[in-house]
Amino acid sequence: MTDDSAQQLFDRLDLREYEATALRQLLTVGRTTAPNLAEATGIPRARIYEVLSTLADAGYVTEIPGRPKEFEAKHPETIVERAIENRRQSFETFREDVQSLRAPFLEEFGPLYERASGDVTPTEDLFHVVDVGQPSETETRQLYADAEDEICVLTKGFEYFEAIEPAFADAYARDVSIRVLLLDPASLSETNRDIQAAVIDRLQSEYPAVEVRFSNEALPWRGTLVDPSMDYETGTAIVLVEEKDVPLSMRQAAVTENGSFVAGLGRYFELIWGHDSTPVT
Repeated sequence: MTDDSAQQLFDRLDLREYEATALRQLLTVGRTTAPNLAEATGIPRARIYEVLSTLADAGYVTEIPGRPKEFEAKHPETIVERAIENRRQSFETFREDVQSLRAPFLEEFGPLYERASGDVTPTEDLFHVVDVGQPSETETRQLYADAEDEICVLTKGFEYFEAIEPAFADAYARDVSIRVLLLDPASLSETNRDIQAAVIDRLQSEYPAVEVRFSNEALPWRGTLVDPSMDYETGTAIVLVEEKDVPLSMRQAAVTENGSFVAGLGRYFELIWGHDSTPVT
């Protein structure tokens, strides 16, 4: 383990600077007294016993009675296991505390929320918006996670594929049908063509069951549709309209769970897929 990765573990243990320094020194030199540890580490003598007491309470250090009292770090494996157990116990306490407050919280705020929701406009009920970038990628990953039957993707070059690939791969492993409609590379810049080509190579080599086609014409909007149905009962989507003069960082994407709206988007996808696109070879 490198020094950097070891420090990352200390950070995960939620240790303060003095505590991390003391534990690192004890792991390195073995059993020692508090005064000697303070001198070796530069931790003030007035603080050293408090620091060691915190480490002992967490289960990372053993106090050895005697004159003088000595301290010894536990085995690194024991420290890791104790850290996991400490976090588990902390979460259990948190869960029990929240659970005990569930009923009064719902009783007080449930009716307030219902009354406030009654003021939602038809447009707000149809969709909500998120910023393009990390927020839209988070929403897209959630769509993949929720997909049961089908995912339809409309995109220029699928340049965000790497950001959502874990969710994509998980949906693929669940045998969810995935179709990707890309913009014809002739309509892309050289940089975007290279990005698109690399993504196509990945899809064809690692996800061979995914169907990929090129749209013959420009796509007025891009996005991801999940489980559209003509009974209007299911379906979610995230869509972004094409705005050439607006920087991507300033755009917003619309997220909808309206089954009728998603069905309409699905019909558009099917028309382009079946009548205005060509297979990727």
